[in-house]
Amino acid sequence: MLARANINPLTRLATDYLNHYNEVIMLLEMLESCPEFAPDILGWEPRGYDEYFEKSHFKDKDLARVAWEMAEPNSRRELEGMIDHMNAILAATLDALRHNLSPTGCARLGTEASGWLKPLVARAGSVINGEHIMPAAMTDETARQAMVDAVFERGA
Repeated sequence: MLARANINPLTRLATDYLNHYNEVIMLLEMLESCPEFAPDILGWEPRGYDEYFEKSHFKDKDLARVAWEMAEPNSRRELEGMIDHMNAILAATLDALRHNLSPTGCARLGTEASGWLKPLVARAGSVINGEHIMPAAMTDETARQAMVDAVFERGA
């Protein structure tokens, strides 16, 4: 049921949450050619995982919220740390944008902020997908068993 809803069955997390960050990253990248997007970026607000799904149009948002409560503890903790880090970067970026920067300054800020955020979003995706639990070189069969073993070892 979780897999059909695009929720990782092992971590019990959904990559749909990362859309909250991908959308603002896209706007930041566009600041160079479209500085008029600055007000849209300033309208961005941090949302925790649960709040994001509460307000989203995700088809299985109720399931995502229940799965979050039962998420693999280490995965959830690691994701929460990355969320805090991304939110801090975005808070500083928004503060800087409020200082009426020149178009060149806006472009530079957008490029730098998106450059800091993209690797964090990629890492968050790997946590959501359980890749931090499973070594990449394993075969599918071995990988599935290793992930299951890892979850049970961590007391999930």
